[in-house]
Amino acid sequence: MKNYNNIFLGLVFMLMTVPTQIAYSQQQRFPKPEFHTEYQIPETERPDARAPFMEYLDLFLLLAVLSITTWLVLKKRSRKWILWVSVFSLLYFGFYRNGCICSVGSLQNLSLSLFSEGYSISFTVLAFFVVPLLFALAVGRVFCASACPLGVIQDLVIVKPIQLSPWLQKSLGLFPFIYLGLAVLYAATGTDFIICRFDPFVGIFRMGAEFHMIVLGISFLLIGMFVARPYCRFVCPYGALLKICSLNSKYHLSITPKDCINCKLCKDSCPFDAIDFPTDEKENRASRKDFWKFVTYAALIPVLMFVGGWAVSGSYKLLSSAHPDVFLANLLVSQPELMQNSENLDIETFMSSGKTLEILVEEAKIIQGKFRFGGWFLGAFIGLVIALHLLNQVIFRKRTIYEANRGDCFSCGRCMDYCPVGKPEHPFFNENPEMVVKS
Repeated sequence: MKNYNNIFLGLVFMLMTVPTQIAYSQQQRFPKPEFHTEYQIPETERPDARAPFMEYLDLFLLLAVLSITTWLVLKKRSRKWILWVSVFSLLYFGFYRNGCICSVGSLQNLSLSLFSEGYSISFTVLAFFVVPLLFALAVGRVFCASACPLGVIQDLVIVKPIQLSPWLQKSLGLFPFIYLGLAVLYAATGTDFIICRFDPFVGIFRMGAEFHMIVLGISFLLIGMFVARPYCRFVCPYGALLKICSLNSKYHLSITPKDCINCKLCKDSCPFDAIDFPTDEKENRASRKDFWKFVTYAALIPVLMFVGGWAVSGSYKLLSSAHPDVFLANLLVSQPELMQNSENLDIETFMSSGKTLEILVEEAKIIQGKFRFGGWFLGAFIGLVIALHLLNQVIFRKRTIYEANRGDCFSCGRCMDYCPVGKPEHPFFNENPEMVVKS
């Protein structure tokens, strides 16, 4: 168990150093190769934009997959068919469409369009962002069940899932919200689309990527054999939004089609630890002692929001160093002799633009100002998430049956197969014939 905990902490630490990694990638500029012949470097060819008809076909298929999965979850209650639909999504949205158009990354497009007058998104991109959230608000995370290729590829490699310690699971559950805030900040400032840059599976879908991304993707899949869906549970920023919507869903997957008989067979069926157990009287008594903890944590909400905003805003120089203009300005100010380096493509491009170093520095300061201002909102958001996480630890919810946790459940349908209710031929009733009447 300790080995898996350490692996996860290492992955989270690596992803938390996003500004440093992006800044490093800005520094990695390849000098132009020198040829001893008359060969000239050809112009870069960009692929044509996808035809509008094909974009609407993608949207139609997304709607079809979500609708069919909803029927399979709520009415058919079939894990087998949910699995087949998910395989289709993996083949089409994953390998055929190369992981793009992507609901997970579309929140960056939306963020940039909201804060940049010169950027707009198409209806299909907006729909890919909104539609899964609307489904989650109505019927739970059916998008995660079968439509998201990132989730499906992890779901298919689950071999022998283990249970993480509760403290680690809850702590790592905070990271998707932090990643969400960072993604919005970097997109809104026009710095980078970090969700796409650090997508661990896009290299697999496209059969090629940078070496470290291939290693990251393989690592997630290997860990996912034992810790189910690690990216979905502890990294995915879009999953954080889906979780919020699913918590308030009107309809949701239910383990049993009728009254739960508390047979406990579903207890170990969920590899994502998303099944809530019935509470006992001891927990009920303990919850009364947590009243003052609740009051204390509630009073800390504005404090944590202010401290978070102050801390993140104060880190604007580090965060903004990921922006290419800020990085270049810092580089040339600290090493002005590099302005004579004609082999560096970035520097050569800057010199040929006719701008002076003073103008570049002023532009960099404007960008840093955006990060300083946006840092207050990001930090306040992180503080709010931490405060609500603490509050959730002392909120008592009385349960008398086994039920799926609406926020964490991926609507995969595994628990439905384990439930014997409505299945008189189930082996459970052979051993407990008196329970047949109750079902």
